[in-house]
Amino acid sequence: MFTDADAAALYDLLNPWDPIRCPSDAFYDELVMAAEAVLDVGCGTGSMLHQARELGHRGRLAGLDPDLAALDRARRRSDIEWVAGVAADMTWDREFDLAIMASNAFQCFIGDEELSKSLTAIRRALRDGERFVFETRNPQARAWEEWNPSNATEVVDGNGRRLRVSHHVEAVVADVVTFTETTSGHDGTVLRVDRASLRFLDVPKLGAFLGEAGFEIEAQYGDWHHEPVSDASRSIVTIARRV
Repeated sequence: MFTDADAAALYDLLNPWDPIRCPSDAFYDELVMAAEAVLDVGCGTGSMLHQARELGHRGRLAGLDPDLAALDRARRRSDIEWVAGVAADMTWDREFDLAIMASNAFQCFIGDEELSKSLTAIRRALRDGERFVFETRNPQARAWEEWNPSNATEVVDGNGRRLRVSHHVEAVVADVVTFTETTSGHDGTVLRVDRASLRFLDVPKLGAFLGEAGFEIEAQYGDWHHEPVSDASRSIVTIARRV
């Protein structure tokens, strides 16, 4: 069997938090280390907050995620608050001076109601005037066109298994892309198939949702080096402030 715990461990292997090699990780690390109280929405296995503690962060760190297997890995550190749940159900009130959604987690908000309720809860968790920072894939770059078996990734996991991870897009409906991720053994045996949907919002739609939730956009970048957003940008990095 390829369990949920195996999948969480594989995620860490495929997506190590590495600010030296990955500009996005360095971007977030700088923000986190400068903030006294940080909320990581969609924290997954907790790598970003683990790194903050390793770097000497002495303030409050909290991570929220609905994936229980991922949280089990996150809880390897007990000096961080770990909460199982979704953003829309958060009840924190003016407790944080920074909220972050890294690794395109923001795109998991699919429906308008879910997105609006989640943004409202994130805003409520922030102190007045504080910031919510996240990135999404720019729909103009059409990243999903690269999600196909020919771009599979091969890796050896912690148990010594040679694995192949591939993707297949099932549907593109309006701004929502639905796809499968298949994990196979070296002999082609399918060990696991996960299905997910992601929403690709452009700059105007992002701005509309944020404004309705009580945020103003402080800055938006097309990459991690503060370049402006363009049709060629692969990412939309947004810094929004609670008003």
